[in-house]
Amino acid sequence: MAEAMVALERRAGLSRQVLVLLVLGALALASIVLFMTLGARGSWSFILPFRGKKLLALILVAYSIAVSTVLFQTVANNRILTPSIMGFDQLYILIQTAVAYFLGAHMLALMDPNIAFAIQLVLMVGFSGLLFYWLFVRSERSLYLLILVGIVLGIFFRSLSNFMQRMLDPNAFQVLQDTLFASFNDVDTTLLGVSYAIVALASLVLWRMWHVLDVLSLGRPTAVNLGVDHKRAVVILLVIVSVLVSVSTALVGPRTFFGLLVATLGYLLMGTSKHRWVIPAAVLMGIICLVGGQTLLERVFSFNTALSIIIEFLGGLVFIIFVLRGAAR
Repeated sequence: MAEAMVALERRAGLSRQVLVLLVLGALALASIVLFMTLGARGSWSFILPFRGKKLLALILVAYSIAVSTVLFQTVANNRILTPSIMGFDQLYILIQTAVAYFLGAHMLALMDPNIAFAIQLVLMVGFSGLLFYWLFVRSERSLYLLILVGIVLGIFFRSLSNFMQRMLDPNAFQVLQDTLFASFNDVDTTLLGVSYAIVALASLVLWRMWHVLDVLSLGRPTAVNLGVDHKRAVVILLVIVSVLVSVSTALVGPRTFFGLLVATLGYLLMGTSKHRWVIPAAVLMGIICLVGGQTLLERVFSFNTALSIIIEFLGGLVFIIFVLRGAAR
């Protein structure tokens, strides 16, 4: 009798999670359809390719941010941390500031997008690779030391950026500020091919490790006792996170709380920590937020506000709520 009750509860939970995913998928599909068709006037042969490229960029960014945030929270075993705490955003700002400071602000506009994308990607992935090598490969250290070092380096990068920005003339500083502000509307679609290829390769590696994700979320001692090579798994997942974060940051600029927002909603809606449910839910929520939000921004508010401001504001609220709930406990 008890076994039958447990089986019924599992089926009920499973059917609920499937239903939630179906609803999220329907909402994401509706957002995509509205984005592609709402307010369309003129030749469809122009509208569909033009909007389609922007749609592909938004989906790629939503996927990269959602997956990287859930993976980082799994590795850190903490649901209020995001990859931005490792200093990726500040490194991106430092790279842009250094180009404006040493080469002139006009280089930010004149530099070939593919070259700029490659430089940013190599530097950000290289930075994370050196950090992981020092902390995990040469001698195994605590993951919390990695997070602390990332915070310190982020502060260091921000200090260097602020110093160079104070030395710029007002016109150059204004040009620089335009590049540092995250924009989901002004995505360079010429970079989509290489971006999708990089993200697909990282996703393939992640797929081969899918079976260890739920075990890693139980903590290092439990994962080791269950036979998982914790050190190797953590290093590989952190490299995947750095690649996904680097691609999304190079495409749209730095974001702080968007990943926290969609990952938190994914956990809440699924009611479980199993990655086979949480990651798809977080990705679908990311698509709904970006594609649906961009549709509202373009067709309802007529670009009178920036989508990144709204999303970061909501993500910041989620972060504050989680911190306050943790303090209350």
